Amino acid sequence: QVQLVESGGGSVQTGGSLRLSCAASGATYSSVCMGWFRQAPGSERERVAHIYTGSGSTYYADSVKGRFTISQDNAKNTVYLQMNSLKPEDTAMYYCAAKLYGAALFCINGARYDAWGHGTQVTVSS
Repeated sequence: QVQLVESGGGSVQTGGSLRLSCAASGATYSSVCMGWFRQAPGSERERVAHIYTGSGSTYYADSVKGRFTISQDNAKNTVYLQMNSLKPEDTAMYYCAAKLYGAALFCINGARYDAWGHGTQVTVSS
């Protein structure tokens, strides 16, 4: 059983930065990939970024490319999301997720993830 706990959310002004953390317990690093997703009120869940646990390769949504960086610290069982140059449209609940099984090509699909955290709120004011 994998448990994920996010932290690091908060309120910042436009142009500010936040670093989200996702601490994992359990058999995390048998995972295929770890992802960050977000959901704003009234909107569908959006994949922000994901990282392949084995290779460390990363992928980003176009909306955050160049501003956000996903990384992992295997020794600490933690995945991070560094968010710079934040915009009001980045305001959302951010969730960490782990894909534990199956093909890596499905890491882009949130529905294929097996474990989710409870989320951390990010609010960016103009």
